[in-house]
Parts: sequence; structure tokens; C-alpha cells
Amino acid sequence: MRVAVLRVTIAIGTALMGGLALFAEEGAIDALGSATLPSLEQRLAEIDEQLDELAQPSLRGGIGAIGFRSSSHKSGDHTEWIKIDLGREYTIDQVVLAPLLWRDSKQGFEADAFPISFRILAGTDGDSNGTVIANYPSTAHLLPRIAPLVVPVKKGTTASWVRIEATQLAARSFDGRHVFQLSEVLVFSGDENVALRQPVTASSNHIERLQRTWGSRFLTDGNLPYLMDGALGKKSVAYVSQPAQNPSLTVDLGESILISGIHLHAVEQSDTVPQAHPGNFGIPLHLKVEGANDPGFLDATELLDFQFDSFDDIGSIMMWSFPETRCRYVRITDANPEQELFQIGFAEIEVLAAGRNVALGKPISGTGTLHPATRSFGVLTDGFNLYGEILPVRTWMNQLALRHDLEVERPRVIAELSARYAKQRATLKYAGWLIAFMLAGGIILVLIQKAARQRAIFETRERIAANLHDELGANLYAIGLFGNLAKQEVEEKNDNGKWSKLMEYTDAVCALTTETGATARYCTNLLAAKDLYADLSGEMKRMADRLLADMQHTLTITDDEIIRSLSPRRRNGLFRFYKECLTNILRHSGATRVQTILSADSRNIRLRVTDNGSGIAGLHTPPSLKRRARLLGGKVNVESPEEGGTRITLKVQPKKLLNFGSWL
Repeated sequence: MRVAVLRVTIAIGTALMGGLALFAEEGAIDALGSATLPSLEQRLAEIDEQLDELAQPSLRGGIGAIGFRSSSHKSGDHTEWIKIDLGREYTIDQVVLAPLLWRDSKQGFEADAFPISFRILAGTDGDSNGTVIANYPSTAHLLPRIAPLVVPVKKGTTASWVRIEATQLAARSFDGRHVFQLSEVLVFSGDENVALRQPVTASSNHIERLQRTWGSRFLTDGNLPYLMDGALGKKSVAYVSQPAQNPSLTVDLGESILISGIHLHAVEQSDTVPQAHPGNFGIPLHLKVEGANDPGFLDATELLDFQFDSFDDIGSIMMWSFPETRCRYVRITDANPEQELFQIGFAEIEVLAAGRNVALGKPISGTGTLHPATRSFGVLTDGFNLYGEILPVRTWMNQLALRHDLEVERPRVIAELSARYAKQRATLKYAGWLIAFMLAGGIILVLIQKAARQRAIFETRERIAANLHDELGANLYAIGLFGNLAKQEVEEKNDNGKWSKLMEYTDAVCALTTETGATARYCTNLLAAKDLYADLSGEMKRMADRLLADMQHTLTITDDEIIRSLSPRRRNGLFRFYKECLTNILRHSGATRVQTILSADSRNIRLRVTDNGSGIAGLHTPPSLKRRARLLGGKVNVESPEEGGTRITLKVQPKKLLNFGSWL
């Protein structure tokens, strides 16, 4: 827990001295706009994590002193100032301004009449003019706020006085008059508030009827408008004694220490509305604090003797400083002789040495008896109050200031993230449309290319058909013509029949030429056809007749309509598979009889080729048939029927697509 507080404190110090309040400045929008999306997301996570560890700006209730207010003016073009005499020279490093708070009926609490522009000067006794240590030409970027304003001071600055000059006054809420007002001013040298209860002079003072709640002395009395509401630590109920005459509490610091201040945390107000008491419960009207090194206080030194004249001197945390005194024991006493019985009580007692609480965790004792068993002496030095861990005043002020900066920054980061996400969604939408257009364009391009390829194929086929018809047909016709002429010449001169063998050869040449011409015409017609293998049944029959002319063969086809409905590629694949089967039979089987059955239904196309040849060794499917079946997307099976020979069966689904290799 202490480590967490230390980590937050270090972060706060780094932030404030390095000017981390980036997004509260005028360049915030530019800084957000130039940040990357991951850095914005990381920054939002960091803000949320820090907010969980920072003190809450809980506000005091009840009655009490308000702070300082100058004379009022009709316009803001006046300069008002306050000057704090520190008593001696200190090396200061931070000034904290607690604004005066006003309850707005719509906006809630907000700083009232915080200067529109101001500057802070510091100097020593020999320097009446001083040096400007901070200048705010405009405070627009600091408002609205209820948190204190932390002003870092250049390292090594030495001062015995600090002056705050409001160079442009703001209008107060209830009547629009222009004033300079603050609740509290703290000047830190390390962890010590050296301005605590130091004398204050001002250019003017509030002179209205409620003078007792306004005054320059309230600027340094240590009574802040906030409750110590730490984010970490456990809750601790305040100590309250049984009624007794002049009750006292004694803290044993464990060793003799040079101490210089004391903070008394009042018993917490009830959380009801309205409150149960005005806030002075447990606080002696005449408070006396003594220090000693002897446990019996035989060598007692008076550290503080304070008379509470009114509720104006009472706050949630009452702070005093005194000359450094070396002692081990500190005793707090109700010194009011006129009060017979009194219940003394506090939430915490802090004894300070150089701004550090040396009473933390130290034993404590008191006169009289405890109130209930739960309100033990130990709660007075356990470091906790009803809200959580009690922080050093400087750390507390810094956490409240940092929380304000982060809470201002957070919605800006969220807004920028929302804008980025919206831009991303729009970009994705445009990208989606672009992809759709590109996809459509790609499809159109593919179709155009496919059409171009088909056109090129058709043109090539037409050229081949034309060449076959014109060149090959003409040549074959010329060969046939010369054959006939040769035959005629032989017949005229063959008077004794000695050229009869030549006549047979000439007849064979003429017959072969006629047959080749018919084949060329068939190929020409086939290439010129617009729908290749449209009549698959007829093509298969003609091919079988040519290849199996010397064999007994049959071809049976059922449901020719389904076969005609197949795509050209499918019909081409079936034709080539069948041709490969017949070629294998001619080359290897030695068969004399071939039977082919091509059947089709809505589920399968089945091609079965059976021969009575020598069969296939091991019934291994020939690689050429495997390849053709794969291109068709079908399955091929080789078996040997009972009567001998080979049976090849191909099964193909009618609607299964083929790849482009089926053309091969």
C-alpha cells in the first residue's frame, strides 16, 4: 500500500515538474491529433489506472471560515494582491492555490472568481520588488475546477516572502462584482508548508457584514475546503474518550526527535444531511500541546497554546507549526479550567519533523477510559481515517491537482478515440466498397479474358478447319486425280496383264485417298462446330466404327438427354476417356469382341467397356485412365468378368465440376 502511494507520488512529482498537464493547455487538441491510435488507447488505460489511485476531491460540510476576499469592483481591470511573510528564508519549490468554492445550482461546485490572470512573485528581505516565479496571462484553460492549482517553482528559488497579484479580476457568481478571492495558499519547502499560519497582508479586505468568515489570516490557517479522502488503504474509526475532566493524550515517538509541527484530524462529521453537530466534537476549546523527553513531563516544553474563539478556527484538519524542539513525548491536553467534563477525540494525530509524520504507528496513551472497545488509542496513529490512508499534505494537494488534469484530459482522449474509430469505420466502409468494386472488376476481367480465349480457340479451330479444307483437301483430291490418271494409263497399255499388280496398288491408293478425304472433311466439320461434341453418342459410335472395324462391337446408350445436357468439357472428357479405353484394347488386349454401355441418371453417369481379350495383369488401372478419370472428377474401376477379358467402369456425378485440365 505504501509502495503504491509512493509510486503515485513519484508520478505526480514528475508530472507536475515536467509539465504533464499537456491536455489542459491550449495545444491539447494538436497533441491529441498527432498521437497514434495505440498511444491514445494506452493513454486512456493509464489515466483510468492513475485515477483509481488518486485522492478524491471530497468537500467539507458544516460551518467555518471561508477564506480571503478583496474589495469588490464593477469591472475586472483592477489589481489586487496578497503577500505572505514566511518569517525567514526558505528554499521553496512549489506554491499551491486552493480556490474558493461556490455551489452552482446547475453545475454543482466550482471555483468562484478565480483570477482571469495573475502572477506570483517571491523575494527576500533585502529585495522588496521580488522575482516573478510564475505568470498566468490567462487562466481559461485551468477552469472550471474545484481542485487546487499546483504551481511548480524553479529549483533553487530562495524566498522569505511570496506575493500573489491578480492582474485581471473575475466576477463572483452571486452578484457579478469583480473580486480576488482564494480559500488557502500553501508554500512548500520539501514536504513542509512554510506558509502555515504566517502573517498575510493584502491590498484590500472584504468589508461586508460576514467579516468573521472572511479575512487574509484564513489564507494560511491550514483549513482547506477538502476532506482527506485517500483512494487507498483501510477505513479507521476515530478515537473518542469517555467524559473526563481535562482529558489528555500522549504520543511516545520512541526516541528524541527534532519536531516542528502537529496536525490534528477532527472526528469525522456524520454523513447525514443535515449533520449531527457543527464540527467541534472532541476538540478542546483551549488546546495545549507540550513536548518532553521525560515520560512524567518533568522537563515539559510548551509547543502550542491555542484558544478556539469560534467555529471559524476549526476544520477537518487543524495544522500548526512551532519552533523546532527536540523531544520524545508529545502531550495534547484540554486546558479549559471551566469545563468539568469533556470527551477528547481525533481521527489522527500527526507529529511532524521536516514535514514528515514521525508519530505514525507509535504508541499512544491517555487519561480516563476509552469510549467503546472499538475506539482504541491505536487508531490515533495508524495512518488512516474514515476514508482511507492519510497522505502528506503536499502529496494530497498534488493528487487532487493531478486528478483534475486527468479528468479534464480523459473526455478529450475519449472524444479523439471516438473520432478515430468513426474514421476507421468510414474507411473500412469505403474499403469494403472498393474491394467489392475491385472484385466485380476482377470478375468482369476474368469473363472478358475467358471470352477472349474462347474466341481465340474458335478462331484457331476455324483456321485449322480452313487449312484442312483448302490445303489438305486439295492435296488429297490432287493425289486421287493423279491416281486415276495413272490407273487409266496402265489400263490403256496393259495389253498382256503384266501390270496387274500395279493396278491393285493404284486401286488401293485411290481407295485410301478417298477414305482420308472423308476423314479430313469430318475433322473439318468437327473443328468448325460451335458446340464441340454436342452429339456425344454419335461421335462415340463413329469413333468405335473406325477403330474397331475388324472387331465385333456394340454401343448402348441410355437417357441421351442427360448426356446432351452435360457441359462441353464434360462431354469432351467422356469422349477422350472412351477413346483411351478403345486404344488400349487395340494395342494390348488381342480382343475380338467389345461391348460398351453408357448410362445416365440424376445421380451418376456410368461408362462400362468390356472386352474378351487377355486381360490386365494384376488388374492395375492404367495411368492414362487414372488421369482421365481424375480430370473428370470421377472414379475408375478395373475388373475381370467371369467369362474372361477386362471390364473398365467409370462413374461420374453429372453436376460435379471439372478442372481446366479436362481439355488436355
